Amino acid sequence: MIILERNGAKLAGYDVGDGPAIIFQHGLGGDEAQVAQVFPQQGRRRLTLECRAQGKSEAGDPKHFSIRQFTDDVLAFANARSVERFVVGGISMGAAIALRTAAMRPERVSALILARPAWVADTAPENMDVFAKLVPFLLDDDRAGFAASQTAQLLKHQGPDNLASLMGFFDRPNRAIFAKLIASISNDGPQITTYEIAQIKVPTLVLGNAQDWVHPIAYAHTLAAMIPGAQFVELPSKATDMFYHIKTFRTAVDAFLKQLGS
Repeated sequence: MIILERNGAKLAGYDVGDGPAIIFQHGLGGDEAQVAQVFPQQGRRRLTLECRAQGKSEAGDPKHFSIRQFTDDVLAFANARSVERFVVGGISMGAAIALRTAAMRPERVSALILARPAWVADTAPENMDVFAKLVPFLLDDDRAGFAASQTAQLLKHQGPDNLASLMGFFDRPNRAIFAKLIASISNDGPQITTYEIAQIKVPTLVLGNAQDWVHPIAYAHTLAAMIPGAQFVELPSKATDMFYHIKTFRTAVDAFLKQLGS
C-alpha cells in the first residue's frame, strides 16, 4: 500500500506487478480488492487508488466527494508513480472516472475499459436514485426498514446483486460519512458532454450485464456506440452466476489487453 496525501486526506494506492501501466478503479463503496477479483493480473502492472472514504483511504473534507475530484486524485497518483501514459479502466463509479480521464486528458490515455457503467454523461441519472433513497435508512441504522422499502423490493427483482451491495453498507463502521459519500456521488456525474465522449479516439472495451438496475446494460450499449470503434462484451448476470461473471470479465479484459500488446 502506498499513501498519497491530497487536500488533507491520506489515500491508499496500490501498484502491483510489472509492465505497461494499467490504472483500474473500483466502484462506489468498493476497494482495491474488488478490482483484484476481476482483473487479469498475471504479467501486468496495475495501479488502483482507493477513493476518498472507501477502502483504507481517509474521507477528508466531504466537499471533495465528487467524480471530478476522484479523477484528479487518480491522476495525482499516476504522477506520484511516474506514470505518464496508461490504459485506464474501472467498474461503475470507476468507469465514470476512467471515462472522464479519457475525455479530459487524452494525452495520458492509451486505451479505455468501461465495466458496468452507471453513467453516460448525465448528472444524477435515475438508476443512481436508489443510493439517495438508502441514505436516511443508513443514517438511522434502519436495516429492516430499508429491506421493507419499495426501493429494496424493486431491487429484489430488478437488481438482486445491487440490493446485496446496498444492504452491506449497513455493516460499515463509518455510516454517517459514508452516507454523505453516496449522497454526493449518486447526485454527481462524470461532468463531460456526449460530444466529448464521442471524441475519444483510443481503443475501448465496454462491458455490460443484464439484470442490473444500477448499471443498465443500455448505458453500456450507448457508450459502445458513441465511442468510435469501441468493442462491447456482454457479461453473464452477476446476480445469477458470480463465478461465471468474474471468469468472463477476466477473459474479456485479458483478450483486449493482449490485442493492445499486438
